[in-house]
Amino acid sequence: MLCTGNICRSPMAEGLFRRDLAAAGVDAVVESAGLVTQGQEASRHGVDAMARRGVDISAHRSRRLSSYLIDEADLIVGMERQHVREVAVLDGPAFARTFTLPELARGARAVGPRRPDESLDAWLSRVGGSRRPGDMLGHDPDDEVADPIGRSAKHYERTAVEIEALVRTVVDHLFPRSPQD
Repeated sequence: MLCTGNICRSPMAEGLFRRDLAAAGVDAVVESAGLVTQGQEASRHGVDAMARRGVDISAHRSRRLSSYLIDEADLIVGMERQHVREVAVLDGPAFARTFTLPELARGARAVGPRRPDESLDAWLSRVGGSRRPGDMLGHDPDDEVADPIGRSAKHYERTAVEIEALVRTVVDHLFPRSPQD
């Protein structure tokens, strides 16, 4: 998932990031890119799950991750450790701004909201702490959002609920609202 201004691997996450960033008053470009397919439509179950949340992903077409997209991104968010590893292979320095969505949300909760004078890079450095690319080897269900592709509508709904909560956590910590908002 590629979010320039951010990066996303999932059309569901892309749509939810767009919705929540817009609701927070953040003007960001959010794009998704994956490792395998090019030009594939979002699945019917995914489109339906997002429509129930007021998010239209029906026009989504997949595209492959590229060095250009990585270079343009301020934040790269993958659904699985494999996505983070692939970004690190394509562009080693981009690892510092590349996380799985669960890892980023967990780190955000641990370090707290971004301070008003804090840059995105400084906040991501706090979130990432002393992590290294080797920390992303293997699979860890705590760091990954299960891909519902080819599964039932119930699995897509479960994934949508999970992604929605994680995206909300990330956006709320990246762009905290002041008490007067």
